[in-house]
Amino acid sequence: MFYTSERDKLRQFYVDTWQKARHGLPLDAMETMVARVIELHPEYHAMLQNQNHLGNEYKPEDGETNPFLHMGMHLGLQEQVSMDRPAGIQAVYQQLGERLGDVHKTEHAMMDCLAESLWVAQRDQIEPDEQAYLACLRQLLFK
Repeated sequence: MFYTSERDKLRQFYVDTWQKARHGLPLDAMETMVARVIELHPEYHAMLQNQNHLGNEYKPEDGETNPFLHMGMHLGLQEQVSMDRPAGIQAVYQQLGERLGDVHKTEHAMMDCLAESLWVAQRDQIEPDEQAYLACLRQLLFK
């Protein structure tokens, strides 16, 4: 778990990046990646412009999606694909992307597997099982 100050710094990074992007200011490589993910989520734009929401807890039991976790999962998937780790994720991403015809939809489809892999690892206090994760991803190709 993130400590509150770490969580708040990360959330502030999203806010600052979005503000820079909206004003056409130069972005570094990480900011560019974050800004692209934010652009794909117009439902979060108002929240990122109103810093009063940065401390929200976003509890799933209250029917809330944590926008920062959601966008972070996009970034995590993109990083995994760029490194092809676990080995084979690039091929799944490409094949699923060709079938779905949209990068954003592809990442959303893959997120369920990532979320489950992370949840199981956290629940069992173990490292994520890359092979089980990859098997879950490969099953997406047959749905």
